[in-house]
Amino acid sequence: MTTDNRDDNAPAEWDSGLPKGRRIGGIVWSLLFLLVPVLGVATFIVAPWFDHWLPKDISVHGRDIDGLFYFILALTGVVFVATEMLLFWFMWKYDAAAVRGPAKYIHGSHTLEVVWTIIPAATMLFLGIYQMNTWADVKMRRPRIAPSAEVVARQFEWRIRYPGRDGTLGTPDDLFVVNDLHVPLDEDFLVQLKSMDVLHSFFLPNLRVKHDAVPGMKQPVWFRATEAGTYDIVCAEVCGWGHYKMKGRVTVESRADFEEWLAGVEARQEATQRGPEDAPPAAED
Repeated sequence: MTTDNRDDNAPAEWDSGLPKGRRIGGIVWSLLFLLVPVLGVATFIVAPWFDHWLPKDISVHGRDIDGLFYFILALTGVVFVATEMLLFWFMWKYDAAAVRGPAKYIHGSHTLEVVWTIIPAATMLFLGIYQMNTWADVKMRRPRIAPSAEVVARQFEWRIRYPGRDGTLGTPDDLFVVNDLHVPLDEDFLVQLKSMDVLHSFFLPNLRVKHDAVPGMKQPVWFRATEAGTYDIVCAEVCGWGHYKMKGRVTVESRADFEEWLAGVEARQEATQRGPEDAPPAAED
């Protein structure tokens, strides 16, 4: 006695096989999905050769921040590749033209659902604990120094104020510049960050600094530059129609050059703020 498991209502194509074009279509789609992890991994491999990667690190905290980035990238990369390979395999193996018979539906596995909920949760908890020390260095362990400068974000520029000769911000001898931040080399630099209008994001890519400037808040941001040069200041938060042009420069230089630059700013500022009584006498005819 034999048992016939064939469904009498199943389409005739399941006995004779689907048209060849259907099988070729399934193969093509499977290979297209396989290209996603292949090209994705290849892009990350070749990107540094074309200078499309992280900007040069010039910060004492940069190595720790980059280390976290690469660790998370590797972790998520493994999951990404595994997921895409499984997707390719199931598309290839269970193509409609390659499998005979009606589809079989089963209820999900409660155990499997618990497992794939616990694993991501445990991974996120591990990452949260793993990065705590780096986060504390960058965002919590503020250097015990007076503010080195005030940066006020405004559509669409960075207004920067330095303390004058008295070394205190908020006094009449403060020095003002726009989009031109200067910092001394190998010294802690503490910024008071504010916003004059909307939400901005103070981003120094080379110094691995990114902090939102929130209206109504005064927030401390600190870093220490380790290499002289001129680098970018950009806004990393869409803040209006002129967001694309809200950029400036940060110049890292020796303490002597920094003091010389401050003296130049002071001289130019005093020259533009003279009252009538300070003006030089007019030349006689």
